[in-house]
Amino acid sequence: MPTLLPSPAGDAAHDAAHTTAARFRHGAYAEPCPTCHVPAGELCRARRAVHTARREAYRRRHRDTALVPLLVGR
Repeated sequence: MPTLLPSPAGDAAHDAAHTTAARFRHGAYAEPCPTCHVPAGELCRARRAVHTARREAYRRRHRDTALVPLLVGR
């Protein structure tokens, strides 16, 4: 099994992925964070992490959303 070694390029890519998701409000970044109290579309105060409460709020809100609502039976 290959071992991942930390590198500046990997760190930059990881930071860029979180920044892009927050900027476009994708995933958990679509919700405000109840833990660190930042609004939707901003990074959590913890570097490179999304708080569990924020992820749960996103999952709760999008639990009943169907990908193609017109094709899904009611």
